[in-house]
Amino acid sequence: MDTLNNAPSKAAKISLWVGALGVVFGDIGTSPLYTMRVCLEHLPQEERLGGVIGVLSLMFWTIMFAVNFKYLGFVTRADNRGEGGIFALLALSQRGKPATRRIGWGTLIILAGAALLYGDGVITPAISVLSAAEGLESFSPAFTEYIVPIAVAVLIILFLLQSHGTHRIGRLFGPIMLVWFIFLGVLGAWHIFDAPIVFKALNPWVGIRFLFEQGNIVIIGILGSIVLTITGAEALYADMGHFGRKYITQSWFFVVFPGLILNYFGQAAYVLSHPEDISNPFFAIAPHGSIKAFLIGLSIVATVIASQSLISGTFSLTRQAIQLGYFPRLKILHTNAEHEGQIYIPIINTFLAIATIWVVLEFKSSTSLAAVYGIAVTGTMVVTTYAFFLVTHNLWKWPLWKSLSLTSLFMLFDMLLFGANLHKIADGGWLPISLGLAVMAVMHTWKTGRSEIQARVYGGAMQDLSPADVVKDVMRVEGDAVFMVATPKGTPLSLLHHMKANKCLQKRIVLLSIVTVDEPHAFEGSRYSIEELGQGVWRMIGRYGYMESPNVSFLMSKFSESVTEMNLKNVTYFFNREMIIVGGKMRMWTWQKKLYAFISRNATPVKDYYNIPPNQIIEIGLPIQI
Repeated sequence: MDTLNNAPSKAAKISLWVGALGVVFGDIGTSPLYTMRVCLEHLPQEERLGGVIGVLSLMFWTIMFAVNFKYLGFVTRADNRGEGGIFALLALSQRGKPATRRIGWGTLIILAGAALLYGDGVITPAISVLSAAEGLESFSPAFTEYIVPIAVAVLIILFLLQSHGTHRIGRLFGPIMLVWFIFLGVLGAWHIFDAPIVFKALNPWVGIRFLFEQGNIVIIGILGSIVLTITGAEALYADMGHFGRKYITQSWFFVVFPGLILNYFGQAAYVLSHPEDISNPFFAIAPHGSIKAFLIGLSIVATVIASQSLISGTFSLTRQAIQLGYFPRLKILHTNAEHEGQIYIPIINTFLAIATIWVVLEFKSSTSLAAVYGIAVTGTMVVTTYAFFLVTHNLWKWPLWKSLSLTSLFMLFDMLLFGANLHKIADGGWLPISLGLAVMAVMHTWKTGRSEIQARVYGGAMQDLSPADVVKDVMRVEGDAVFMVATPKGTPLSLLHHMKANKCLQKRIVLLSIVTVDEPHAFEGSRYSIEELGQGVWRMIGRYGYMESPNVSFLMSKFSESVTEMNLKNVTYFFNREMIIVGGKMRMWTWQKKLYAFISRNATPVKDYYNIPPNQIIEIGLPIQI
């Protein structure tokens, strides 16, 4: 369903589907830069002409099945109040289930899909920018030695600009990508009738018969490369909340899909009509001179936009993981006061920049990188299908036969492509897998550690103590105190320690808990709740969705308005400062305990994550042995 206004104006509708072109379709929209060339490289030179139509048929029907049928036809219907993405599926699949300390296998599989997206976020900018820079070779061979430096320079500039936000340049993304897709379609259509036989590729049996005629090595190589046509398909679902399913679908069918298909068919026709030319058909279909120069320049801009979308998506994915408790707190900066979703995470940006530039310097060409690409994409597709099955059966209450019939079809397709990419592990496919495993280790360790500490340290007797009874006979002094509490029950340890050390308490005390709900955005009507506990103590619960950042200042201003007027500049905030000691009996592996201790020491302090003025904070040390 769409979260958008039920009756947007005509101008708003146009803005939505043009905007989707720049944010949603940047990755899949730049696939024509390298896909046809990489696929044809798996064919022996003497079989190249005979195999073009078979390859084209496989490319066409891969897009038809994966994008049109699977994602737009079904997966995008599994929205969490209009939002999509891997964590939306995680929240939907767990809806209605009781919370547990253990991470189940189902959750673990979905987390693996989220972790693989980080590998995709590293490789996509590298291969896209490199492919565009390689277009300079088709303009003049003199550019060959400068391709890698140019690609690195473009990436450095791109990552340096992240801290300034994308809201200004973002307004140009949609119109530029509109020009890009129109140009793709026009160039392709111009060459299609050089070899009208390419229309035979519309018959799916042409592609299937072509596969059966090949040896195992060629089949695996081609299927492993065919997946390049649908890189970015996951973005149709992940970015659904920004534009709505309706407008993403319109952008796809009216602009993106025709532009891509015409270009792929035009490239195939060019290859058939120019058998002597073995260069990249994408740049070959543009005539020499100003048109080719324009195409090269436009392709570089388009790949920057595609990279920007992946980077922004990684920031958003990280914040969702933090809010759901699967990632340690990190410094999050909002780059646009008008749009809460536009954020910048410095440490993630630095990680992506170093990893992406290293990949470019290590692999040096888009052809080498294509050998790496595919595992993260297909792995995420497999996980999405699994999570979609859980949603259809557990949440939508489809009969088992119905859920299995549909998702088994998806899984067969996904596993076919995933299996065809496994051979890439030795050639560099270990890179996205290693990145994914590292991210997954962090997510599993952090979630497990927090759950264990919550249960063993903050649970039990602490949750049975009534705050009003605890503070009843304590001396009270003027002032307001806010105790940040992980669990909205019982009496916080920080309050007990404060009483023990100071033998007194402020007259007004607020026990404030921040709770993440399994929705992308909490309903404003239930944003917070306040309960008076007696003896000048109140409990306040702030609720935020997994796509939102908590705002303690806002919550306290609402408390001041609703209950009793407070001078917010004089409020004192109390936090526990956990000091993790390895060597306890918590149910974690030794390496996990050491990793958790390291992450805890280096995570952004709670006070910074909640954006509270540092001169209003008192931290109370709390040694915890795990």
